[in-house]
Amino acid sequence: MTQIPPMSGPYLRKNKSVRRSMLLVMAALTPATAYGFYLFGWPSIILFCITLGSAMIFEVICLLLAKRSVSIFALDGSALLTAWLLAISMPPWAPWWIAVVGSGIAIIIGKQVFGGLGQNVFNPAMVARVALLISFPLEMTTYMPPIDFMSAGAPSFMDGMGIIFGTANFDAVSSASLLDSIKTNIGQGKALGDIMEGQYSPVNWALGNSISSIGEGAALLLIAGGVALIFGRIITWYIPVSTLVTIAVFATIFNLYDGSKYPDAMVHLLSGATMLAVFFIATDPVTSPMSPKGQIVFGIGLGALVYIIRTWAAYPEGMSFAILLMNALTPLIDRYVRPRIFGRTRKGDPLNLSEKP
Repeated sequence: MTQIPPMSGPYLRKNKSVRRSMLLVMAALTPATAYGFYLFGWPSIILFCITLGSAMIFEVICLLLAKRSVSIFALDGSALLTAWLLAISMPPWAPWWIAVVGSGIAIIIGKQVFGGLGQNVFNPAMVARVALLISFPLEMTTYMPPIDFMSAGAPSFMDGMGIIFGTANFDAVSSASLLDSIKTNIGQGKALGDIMEGQYSPVNWALGNSISSIGEGAALLLIAGGVALIFGRIITWYIPVSTLVTIAVFATIFNLYDGSKYPDAMVHLLSGATMLAVFFIATDPVTSPMSPKGQIVFGIGLGALVYIIRTWAAYPEGMSFAILLMNALTPLIDRYVRPRIFGRTRKGDPLNLSEKP
């Protein structure tokens, strides 16, 4: 009797890997980051390099303590991407120790304590940002207006080193972001139109010519990078679209109710960390739901929380807090909104072929 040799299934092979995905996300972030460097000069570049460098040091230390490989081939790029996201969400002229403390929190507490890549419950960059914002509110809310990198008044490399390390005083006036200004002045009874006069232009905010963190301001570049990731199938559209639509709906309703108090949808969509978060942070596959329906639920909840925190809570920018709250709800969403397993009903029972699934 002839025996039939065992045969494996018809598997498809693709050149996808964690490192490749991380590199593609960083490539999509590069235009907005580079433009942020152009707007804020050498201090922002130095702060960015310190953040990434310290994150890699903390990553290597954690891997050595866990007795894991620390060769260049073993590093998957996740620590670099985490530090990148943290760096461009910080004020461009923040002191050096903010970058080091933030990187340590992100890598050690946000990632490695849970077991490393794929095990963390919360987005590590947002864990660090929230911790820094609560612990050091002054340093994390002191912004500088854009300074043309090529202009005569821009700080030199040595000026940038002095600014970041606190050894030199550069002649520049710090300013509040638009959301900070709206939150503070609305609370003092001022009309929204008076607050925004001369400070807000949709074109300038879309192009990044605004008071913001290093990489949050250039909305069009962030959108372009996010769309590239969607077409490259690195992320899906469910979370970005559902989040943006929810924010726009809430903002429009309340703006129609009282336009002198509640900004319109464009202010919420173009200012703050909205575009950076919905395309590059909220879509983290580890801390967001697995199914398309679950991701839509996640996005709706994220958009609602962002608007609520920005409008009525103590902090003017609610994106990082909202992301962490939705990260905590992700296991619950996955439990009740999950895809059907092939050959079974949505409840997990064996599929009766005479019935529709």
